[in-house]
Amino acid sequence: MTKAFATTVIGSMPKPPWLLERRAMNDPTADHHGKGADWLPAPDLLPQAQDDACRLAIHDQERAGVDIISDGEQRRKSYLTYITMQLSGIDYGRTVPKLARNGRRTIQAGRVTGPIRREGPLLKDDLLFLMREAAAPVKITLPGPMTVWDTVADEHYGDARALALDYAAAINGEARELDALGPAVIQFDEPVFSRYPALVAEWGIEALDRCLEGLATRTAVHVCYSYPLPGVARPIQDSYPVILEELEKSRADCIALEFEASGLDPSLLRLCPSKTVIFGCIDNGNETPETPEHVARKLLAAAEHHPPEKIQAAPDCGLVPLGRESACAKLDALVRGARIARERVAGGTE
Repeated sequence: MTKAFATTVIGSMPKPPWLLERRAMNDPTADHHGKGADWLPAPDLLPQAQDDACRLAIHDQERAGVDIISDGEQRRKSYLTYITMQLSGIDYGRTVPKLARNGRRTIQAGRVTGPIRREGPLLKDDLLFLMREAAAPVKITLPGPMTVWDTVADEHYGDARALALDYAAAINGEARELDALGPAVIQFDEPVFSRYPALVAEWGIEALDRCLEGLATRTAVHVCYSYPLPGVARPIQDSYPVILEELEKSRADCIALEFEASGLDPSLLRLCPSKTVIFGCIDNGNETPETPEHVARKLLAAAEHHPPEKIQAAPDCGLVPLGRESACAKLDALVRGARIARERVAGGTE
């Protein structure tokens, strides 16, 4: 996508009420880092129900006119454990409490009990289904190494960098197989980059780049301040100046950044001049849709610091916390706002 203000999503979309129990994301009995909520269809009906939910998510994105879409992560209880539960060396049979996100919250973490290895394909069938069903270009998402490290309990490595690099090597094998199928984007989700800027510089970029080795497909890394959770503080740390300078050195083609709910200054984009920025201008923390004019103003403000053809419009993060009606309204505002901004740039006005 080389047009100014192309539109995309981060990954997740709301799940239909007939697919998965809807519980508060801070409900300790349904911690999505551990067991998670329960699927509602019977086991023999679940695959078909997930297929139908993916079709619905694809339909909602394409109807809004989003340029690069996902499957809405409808097969995943969690964007992360859907992957990590399929890897050897991580045991979810007995989870343990762990303080994560640099002290923001306690989660139920799977235990790393041996070397992290990938035994076979993880997302091949999901991507093939998405590509068959979608008319638009598609992206597929994988959790990044630092976020995995922060979300598991290490009982094997005793060294954060070693764990992250082993995971990165394992997931690079998956990314290479997905790459061969021809998606538009392979994205690695690293929300915790915002919480550990010193570690990003120490080994985070090294581990991310290991994930990206040998890929021909356009690559992205997603950074945010994590999902808003009722009753859980969400401090916006002044970490972007550090992590953007480090990400500018990385192999990633695109950087997905949160700018709406965080209120961060778009002048920070000057720190990553070579990258395409997936600019977050839709808040996933409330049900009220932004207006197209608001989205256009945000994008035009970003374009004062970064070329418009290297800015993509997106939500701050996944839309799974929202109801479907709100998510669809927000995507509609995103697409219409990007169109307004594109027309104003082309016309030379703001």
